[in-house]
Amino acid sequence: MPAKQMLPGRRPSAVKAQGRKRPGVSVKSPGRPPGRGPLAGLRRTQQQLRRAWDRPLTAYYLIFGSSLLITVLGLVMVYSASMIKALQLGLGDAYFFKKQFLAALIGAVLLLVASRMPVKLHRALSYPVLAGTLFLMVLVQVPGIGVSINGNQNWISLGGPFMLQPSEFGKLALILWGADLLARKGDKGLLSQWKHLLVPLVPVAFLLLGLIMLGGDMGTAMILGAILFGLLWLAGAPTRMFVGVLAFAGAIVALLIKTSPHRMDRLECIGATEPGKNDLCWQAVHGIYALASGGWFGSGLGASVEKWGQLPEAHTDFIFAITGEELGLAGTLSVLALFAALGYAGIRVAGRTEDSFVRFAAGGVTTWITAQAVINIGAVLGLLPIAGVPLPLFSYGGSALLPTMFAVGLLIAFAREEPAARAALAMRQPKTGWRRTGVRWKSMRRRVKKRPSGER
Repeated sequence: MPAKQMLPGRRPSAVKAQGRKRPGVSVKSPGRPPGRGPLAGLRRTQQQLRRAWDRPLTAYYLIFGSSLLITVLGLVMVYSASMIKALQLGLGDAYFFKKQFLAALIGAVLLLVASRMPVKLHRALSYPVLAGTLFLMVLVQVPGIGVSINGNQNWISLGGPFMLQPSEFGKLALILWGADLLARKGDKGLLSQWKHLLVPLVPVAFLLLGLIMLGGDMGTAMILGAILFGLLWLAGAPTRMFVGVLAFAGAIVALLIKTSPHRMDRLECIGATEPGKNDLCWQAVHGIYALASGGWFGSGLGASVEKWGQLPEAHTDFIFAITGEELGLAGTLSVLALFAALGYAGIRVAGRTEDSFVRFAAGGVTTWITAQAVINIGAVLGLLPIAGVPLPLFSYGGSALLPTMFAVGLLIAFAREEPAARAALAMRQPKTGWRRTGVRWKSMRRRVKKRPSGER
């Protein structure tokens, strides 16, 4: 009998038993093959998204892409929302759009320059930017130079239709100067002492706030206060100090609101559904009307009804309401998603860097854009008082657009400076030399053509 032949009653070997399928007994449960099905596909998609999210250039692309989309969509909505206003003033229908487009072009140049500047140069510019901004803000209060618009004297005429609002540049100045100041003190280990943490950051910030409040611009002052608290929080201010400064600022804000009937009226319009006595809440209510009439997908681009004189400041402070009316809930949620992506990318840059200046500056810029967007959108939704601040990168206004685009350039520069992102960008840069042109450089004096045979 052959050695491999089994005798009756002999058990098969364990190896053969494992690889053999007995009749009537299923080794694996019947159904879809392993690795397939909706749950497996969902897991694979989740893993792919997680890998893409953790790539070194994710923050870089999020900042660049979200800011570009917000700006482009803002230009479209500025043209749509300002068309009727321009015609009512006897101007061309694209008058405000052309000015905003020109500001966007200048802002794009500033963004490109800021994104290519090294961090040392940004730090070197902090003091000149602060000094220039303070000088312009003082000029605003000089009679004959400063211009008052809607009761706020925060403008300087540049000739013709062009105006400059220096307080918008005060946000950028405070971020650059404050980040450099805190970074230098942090390198010396002085931020653990409350005197070095507060002085001179808080006095200079209050100087900027005082100059802004002299012009009556409460909204811009709120944004500047948010930037100050963001810098203190990033610097690791103790809870008691943080709460103390916050309580002091809150008391000043409450006093300013209480002593101003105009600000009290705005506070009373939170959640209003009727214009009220003397139409005090007209703007807030018609902003809600515009959002409510938009539905899921809006009435169509250019088909807004509220911009025909019913809603004041339709192309500036309340452009989000016109967006909801013409593009619907889908359009407004898209804008919110873009701002959320920009905010997340800024937080990611600030959290992953080892440079203290980059952390403070990136956190300050993110606080600025996020807080201003929340205040503007909250006012349009009736959840916050109307503060008169534009939606960043979206609303009409060159004075607000230029420093914001420069600040976005800062975030892009910081995202490029991450070690992993810098290595990834270096790998993607085209290599010069014989691979592209067929020319191989052998020395500083001569160049040699590379032939297929390898001969010279």
